[in-house]
Amino acid sequence: MCYHGPDLRILLDYRPALRERSGVGEYVHEIAAALATRLGPSDALTLFSSSWKDRLSARIPGTRVVDARVPVRLLNLAWHRLGWPPIERFAGPIDIAHSSHPLLMPARAATQVITIYDLDFLDHPERTRAEIRRDYGKLAPAHARRAAAVVTISRFTADEIRRRLGVAADRIAICSPGAPPWPARPAPVPRGPILFVGTLEPRKNIGALLGAYARLRQIDPSAPPLWLAGGTTEASAPWLRTISEPPLSGHVRHLGYIDAAARYGIYAQASMLVLPSHNEGFGMTVLEAMTAGVPVIASRRGALPEVAGDAAQFIEPDDIDGLAAAMQRYLDDPAAAAAATDKGLRRSRQYSWTASADTLLAAYTHALAA
Repeated sequence: MCYHGPDLRILLDYRPALRERSGVGEYVHEIAAALATRLGPSDALTLFSSSWKDRLSARIPGTRVVDARVPVRLLNLAWHRLGWPPIERFAGPIDIAHSSHPLLMPARAATQVITIYDLDFLDHPERTRAEIRRDYGKLAPAHARRAAAVVTISRFTADEIRRRLGVAADRIAICSPGAPPWPARPAPVPRGPILFVGTLEPRKNIGALLGAYARLRQIDPSAPPLWLAGGTTEASAPWLRTISEPPLSGHVRHLGYIDAAARYGIYAQASMLVLPSHNEGFGMTVLEAMTAGVPVIASRRGALPEVAGDAAQFIEPDDIDGLAAAMQRYLDDPAAAAAATDKGLRRSRQYSWTASADTLLAAYTHALAA
C-alpha cells in the first residue's frame, strides 16, 4: 500500500473504457486497476459511467461502480455548457472528481482533476468528432487553469500544457502508461506482417502508410502483408476502399478492433510496428510493440521520440519514400531489426502502471492540500 494521509474518496470517469478500449480507454482502465492496488484499506475508488444503452460490465477489484442511465452526449452537453449537475448527485460525497478528458467534471465540493493526453484538438479540430470541435477548443484552456491538478502522459505533453495553456508545472502530473504484462516473444518473425495498431483516423496518417506500403511493394514484390488493427471512423471509408482495390487488394488486411486479450497474439506475428502519426501524446502501441519484442518505425512527432528513444527508426510523417525505406531496412537487415528489438525491450522496462498510479495518488494528495 501507498500511505498518503487521511481516508480518500476518489471518483474516476471510466466512460472512455466503457466499450471498445482504444488508447484512451485502455489507459483509463489500466490506471484505475493500478490505482486500486495502491489505496489504503479505508480509501474508496469509484468508477463513473454514463450511457443510455451500454452498461459498465467490467469489474476492477477494490472499486465500486456508479452507472448512470443518462445519454453520454446529453450529460456532456449539460456539464460543458451549464456546469450541472454536480457529480455528487450521482455518486454522493467524494474528495476527488477526476475527469478523463480535458474538461472539468462539475462538483459541489470535490477537488477537480482533469486529464489531457495531447493538444491536437487545438491545432487540428477538423480531425476530431463534433462534440470535441464544439467544446474542447473553447473551454479546455480555462478548465485546465481552474483544475486543481492536470494529469498527462508524457513530458512532451506536460511542456505543451505549461507553455500553451498557462498551467503551472507544480499542478501537472506525468502519469505515463505502463508496459503490458507480456513476455518478449520467443523469436523474431523477419517476414511477418507489417503491423499498424490504432483507430483508423486522420491523425494516424493512414494515407501516408498505405502510400509507403504501395511503394515498398514496387521495390519488393514479395514484401509481407500490411495488417491494420483498429476500429474505424467516418474518415476511414477512402482508406478501406483503397485497400480493396489494386494494387493493394489482397496485400492489406483490415483486422478491425483487437481487444486487450488478443493483442499480444497480433504483435507476436509481426515483423515490425509502423506508427506514422502526425501527433501522439504518448503512443501506447509503440510501448506494446517494444514490450513484445517487435521493432518499431515511428514519426518524429509529438511524444513518440520521447517514448521510443533510441529503439526505433524515425521518419517524417509525410515522407513516403523514407517510410518505405525504413520498412525495407527491417526486412532486409536482420541485425538492424534485432538491435531495435533489444533496445525496445530494455526501454519498455522503464514504464510501470504501479509507478504512474503512485504519481497519480501523490497528485491527488497535493491537490487536496493546496
